Amino acid sequence: MNQTYALTAVTVVVLATVLVGALGLRISRTTSDFYVASRSVGPRLNAAAISGEYLSAASFLGVAGLVLLQGPEMLWYPVGYTAGYLVLLVLVAAPLRRSGAYTLPDFAEARLESRAVRRLAVLFVVGVGWLYLLPQLQGAGLTLEIMTGAPHWVGGLVVAFVVTAAVAAGGMRSITFVQAFQYWLKLTALLVPAFFLVAAWAGDGAPRASFDARAVFREHTDVRIAEDVRVTLDAPLTLGVTGEVDGRTYERQPVTLATGRHTVRAGARLVFLPDTAVPDTRSEVGMGVSSWSEPLSGDRAELRLYATYGLILATFLGTMGLPHVAVRFYTSPDGRAARRATLAVLGLVGTFYLLPPVYGALSRIYAPELALTGDADAAVLVLPERMLGGVAGDLLGALLAGGAFAAFLSTASGLTMAVAGVLHQDVLPASPAAGTRSFRFAVVVAMLVPLGGSLAATDVPVADAVGLAFAVSASSFCPLLVLGIWWRGLTPPGAVAGLVTGGGAALSAVLVTRAGLARAGWTHTLLAWPAAWSVPLGFLTMITVSLATRSRIPAGTAAVLARLHLPEDVAVQRVEQAGRVGQAGRVGRAGRAGGER
Repeated sequence: MNQTYALTAVTVVVLATVLVGALGLRISRTTSDFYVASRSVGPRLNAAAISGEYLSAASFLGVAGLVLLQGPEMLWYPVGYTAGYLVLLVLVAAPLRRSGAYTLPDFAEARLESRAVRRLAVLFVVGVGWLYLLPQLQGAGLTLEIMTGAPHWVGGLVVAFVVTAAVAAGGMRSITFVQAFQYWLKLTALLVPAFFLVAAWAGDGAPRASFDARAVFREHTDVRIAEDVRVTLDAPLTLGVTGEVDGRTYERQPVTLATGRHTVRAGARLVFLPDTAVPDTRSEVGMGVSSWSEPLSGDRAELRLYATYGLILATFLGTMGLPHVAVRFYTSPDGRAARRATLAVLGLVGTFYLLPPVYGALSRIYAPELALTGDADAAVLVLPERMLGGVAGDLLGALLAGGAFAAFLSTASGLTMAVAGVLHQDVLPASPAAGTRSFRFAVVVAMLVPLGGSLAATDVPVADAVGLAFAVSASSFCPLLVLGIWWRGLTPPGAVAGLVTGGGAALSAVLVTRAGLARAGWTHTLLAWPAAWSVPLGFLTMITVSLATRSRIPAGTAAVLARLHLPEDVAVQRVEQAGRVGQAGRVGRAGRAGGER
C-alpha cells in the first residue's frame, strides 16, 4: 500500500470530521443543543447518524475477517447487528424517546424512582461503553500500522485526540452531523473498491473459495508469524522455516511437519508452496474452520450450534442497550420520529452489510495467509494491493483506509459522548456553574481509560471484542428496558438483582475469556458466548425478585407507563385533563368546607 496515498486519505477524513463538527458547533447555542441537539434531529438525519456510529470497526474490518477465518456461518454477525434494530423498533424506540431522559440511568431512575438502580445503570453504561471503545482504538492502530508501519499505539492515539476534541467542543449537535457524514463516507469507501475487486476477480477466471475446507495458498507465500500459534495438520506438510518450530530452531531450511499438532513461536517465517492448504491455527483465543450446525465436542469450542445461538441473542437483544445507540433516540422530536428513524436505519445498515462478506470471500482466495498470521482484520485493507496492484490498488487501498478511519471516529465519538454524559452527571464532582466545562473534563476521562486498555491489550480480534460488549448489554439493559417499558410489576429490588445477576455474569464471563482462563470445551464455549444463559438469567431474576417484592412497586408507575406508551399529544391532553379535574375537585372541596363553616 502506498503510504503517501493512505496518509493523505486519513488526513482528509480527519480534517473533514473537524470541519463538519465545526458546522455543528456554530449552530449549538444552548445546553440542550450540546447534550441532545435540542431534541430536534429529523428522522433522515438521525438515521444516517445512528448508522454512522453503529457501523464500527467490527463492521468495517471485523466481519470480513471473520468470514475469512470461519466461513459464511459468521454472517450471523451482520444479520444480528441489523435485526437488533428490528427488536429496538418494535419494543423500545418510541417509549424511550417519550421518557424524556438524557441517558439510560435517567430512564432507570425515572421509571423506578430509585437512586440505587440509577447508580448500577451508570456502572454498566460505563463498562459497556469502554468495552466497545477498546476495539475501535485497536482497529485504528492496526490500520495505521498496515498503512505506514507506525507503532500500533499511534492510530489509537490519533482517534482518541480527534474524538476528544470534537466531542468536547461541539457536543451532540456536532457529533450528529459528523456521524451522518461518516456513514455515507464508509458506504462509499466499501462500495467503490468492491466493484473493481469483483471485476478483477471475474477477469481472473472467477476462482471460488471453498468455505467447507481451509483456504489454499495460490502462489509461493512467505508468512511471518506474529504470535505463538499451534498448527494442526491433517497430512504431512513440507515448507521452508526460519525460526523456532516445536522447540527446534531452523535457518531457511526445508522442514516436513508430520500429521498432528505443532507449535510455532512468534517471529518465525514460514514459506508455503503453491496449492498448499492454510494450516488450522489456534492462538490463545482460538480460531479455525468449523460449522455452525456441528454439535459441541472435543476441544474445538470456537463455533458450535450453542455458540451461534449465544451470538444471535447477544446481537439481537444487545443493540437496544448500547449507550451510544440509546442516547440518539433522545435527540428525536417525538416517539413517531424515533420510530421512523429506526426504520430508516434498518435499510441503511442492511445495505452496508452486503459489502463486508464480499471482502471476506475474496480474502480466502487472494490473502489466505492472514488466517495464519492473526491479521484477519486487515483483509479489507490489503485486498486492493493483492488483486489490482499499481496506482489503482494504491488509490482504492487509500479509500478503504479513509473509510476505516471514519468507522473508528464515528463510533468512538458516539461512545465517548454517551459515557462522558453519564460520568458528568453521576460520577465526577461538578458544580452547576461549571456547565459544559465539567462535561469536557468528563470527555477526557471517558477516552483515557479505553486508550490505556488498547495500549495494554493489542491482540483482541475486533469483532470478538464487540460481540462481548453486545453480550453484556443484552444481559443487563435489555431486561431493564423491556420489563421497565412493558411490565408495571417491575420493582427497584428486582431491577437491581437482575442487573447484578445477568449483567454481572456476562461481564465476568467476558473478563475470564479475555484473560485466557477458560479451559477448552464446554467451559470456554459457555463463557465466550454467555448471552444464551445470561440473558434469560437476567430476565428471570428481575421477574422473580419483583414478584417477591410487589409492595415496592413505585407509586408513580401508572403515570410513567402512560407517558411511555401514549403519543405525546395525547399524554399532554391527559395531564391537562387530570390537572383540570384536580383543580375542580379542590374548588368543590373548598366550597363545601366554606358551607360547613
